[in-house]
This record gives sequence, structure tokens and C-alpha cells, in this order.
Amino acid sequence: MAGHSKFKNIMHRKGAQDARRAKQFTKVGREITVAAKLGGPDPEANPRLRSAIIAARGVNMPNERIKRAIESAVGTEDEADYTEIRYEGYGPGGIAVIVDALTDNRNRTAAEVRAAFSKYDGNLGETNSVSFMFDRVGEIIFPATVASADVLFEAAVEAGATNAESDDEMHEVICEPDDFSAVRDSLTDKFGEPEKASLTWKYNVPGQVDEETAAKVLKLVDALEDNDDVQSVVTNLELDDEMAERLMAS
Repeated sequence: MAGHSKFKNIMHRKGAQDARRAKQFTKVGREITVAAKLGGPDPEANPRLRSAIIAARGVNMPNERIKRAIESAVGTEDEADYTEIRYEGYGPGGIAVIVDALTDNRNRTAAEVRAAFSKYDGNLGETNSVSFMFDRVGEIIFPATVASADVLFEAAVEAGATNAESDDEMHEVICEPDDFSAVRDSLTDKFGEPEKASLTWKYNVPGQVDEETAAKVLKLVDALEDNDDVQSVVTNLELDDEMAERLMAS
């Protein structure tokens, strides 16, 4: 079982401890509402809603706000019609970037995403311009304290996962998208609710750049994530541990 890079751990902690709590609540609340509109308000019968609720709890969103987000999907409180949009492009140094958004104004979001790419020496591309460098997977993350690496790995494989990696901070389980709900539910029964459980993009072609360029990539990611319409940003940036620590400290 290979270990995580420190960069991934640092970014994971950064996300969990992000001071921009209100912005996070906006993003996960929007996903809860859309999930409930599409699949109904019962998380047991709606896998996407259940994942959204896990994400909300991961950023310490109060239960009352979660409940209101679900109710707004079946009532009249939220009349916005959100559309899912995926943007693809290249950041500084040719680093591949995928941006998933939920928006009620496609023109506004497209303009803002394009502006962020331009500001940080990137280029917004066409659909499928970079997605071939990534695999769509299910990702489930537990804190390291729930079990030993071996126990978690065995349970993950038994549940149908394709891989599980562990380090001192967390366990990361990867599975095929079609198996995501079954793997998540099986592991939740054994180890409790995960810190994170969602479908995501995992790069299969790593991108490597010098430290100055990597810093620009991270600024682009921050700018995109600061947009309320943007739900997630993934890149194929690969850093060694020493460079990652210097960048996070700067």
C-alpha cells in the first residue's frame, strides 16, 4: 500500500480548516438542494444527496442548515434553476485543470472562470480537452484513527474498491463510479461516517513544473475555488514533498 504525498495531506487539512466557512456552506448547500431536486429528499434513497450531506458535515455545516437546503428543493424557498457545467483547460506550465460548477447563470460563471484562467497564465479549453488525463472515480476518506491500514484495506477490497492507501492522517479508498454507493455504505457500516465521500477526478497523466510555476497553479486553484458557483477544482499537478511544504508555508 503506497502512502499519500504530504501535498495531498496538506491540501486536505487546508480544506477542512478553511476559514471561509460561509462560502463552503453556500457550495455544499447548493449541491444538497440540487441533489434533492433531482433525486428526492430522502438521503437513503438518493445517493447523491447522501454524499452531499456527508460533504456538508465535513465542513461542520449545522444540521438545521442542511435541513433547510433539502426543504428548499421541494418547496418554494429556492426558485433558482441550477445547471451543472464542467470547464476544462490548462493552467500555468500546461497543468491540466477540470472545474465543476453549479450555476443559475451560465454566462456569468463562464466569464468568471475564463477570467481566472487568464489572470494566472492559463487557457480555458474545449470540452474533453484535458479530461482524457483523468479517470472518474469514487473517493472515500476516513481518518486514520478508524482502523489500521491493513484492516481498512481488507474491508475496502471486500466492499468492491479498486484501491486503498493510508498514511498517518487518513485512509483514502478509490472505487469505480458505479460501485461508489455500495462501497461507501459498506465501509460506513464498519467504520462510521467518512470525512469525505464523492465522485471525483483522479489524474492518470501527472504534470510536473518548477516551483514558481507550481505557485501560480495554486493561485489559480484558489481563485477558482473562491467562486461560489464552483463546486470542485482538480489538477494533474504533481509535487514532491519538499516543494509542497515550501509552497504551503509561503
